[in-house]
Amino acid sequence: MTFSIAARCPRTGQLGVGALTARPAVGKLVAHVHSGRGAVATQATPNPFLAYDGLPLLGEGRSPQDVLTELLARDPGREVRQVGMVDRQGRSHAFTGTRTKDWAGHRTGPGYAVQGNRLVGPETLAEIVRVFEHSGELDLAERLVLAIGAGEEAGGDRHGARSATVTVIGVQPYPLWDVRVDDSGHPARELRRLHGVFREEVLPTIQGMPTRDDPMGEAARQALGAQIGHETPSDAGNQQPSTMAPREAL
Repeated sequence: MTFSIAARCPRTGQLGVGALTARPAVGKLVAHVHSGRGAVATQATPNPFLAYDGLPLLGEGRSPQDVLTELLARDPGREVRQVGMVDRQGRSHAFTGTRTKDWAGHRTGPGYAVQGNRLVGPETLAEIVRVFEHSGELDLAERLVLAIGAGEEAGGDRHGARSATVTVIGVQPYPLWDVRVDDSGHPARELRRLHGVFREEVLPTIQGMPTRDDPMGEAARQALGAQIGHETPSDAGNQQPSTMAPREAL
């Protein structure tokens, strides 16, 4: 696999992962994000348990460095692993095993962990960090899309690229953004295109779904309001479910 960034937005508290690789379906293999806990990217020879076991520990308030130190100590395959982790406070840590494919390495900073293997060189990670750090006024999803594009333009994977992903979660347990390019000749370019499609056509639906504080959700409220508004007096006492759906419905 190639490069990824696990990150937190200090303005919104959103957590996310962006990644690009020379294999298909990087979103399935690399990205793990949990609301109120953190974001984890596991790659090279991925171990999903670094995320499945690590995210609950982050939720207990333990630091990414403490969590990864513990989990990697009991992982017999750690020297072929690569992982980046960010918690809900923006603390970050990363690890690159000694037997990951060159060029391999990582960089961390406040609110992000960037890691890559089988790259043309460290300049790929440097460009990802530069773009991410200089785009703080944007939403996290867009920052991750731009960072992935910058990484590919800086050289990216020595074997080319086939898939890309951006996953972002807010205060709800379901993702706010989940944009995936599973197999493409130009995954970073396609990711940018799909980010625009998602923003215009999918994000409004997600924002209208039920939340913990609003069990009905705005989309259902609008649908029921539209239904009630079209009732005649004789219909009012014998209401049936409407077959008309709001614009955001599936």
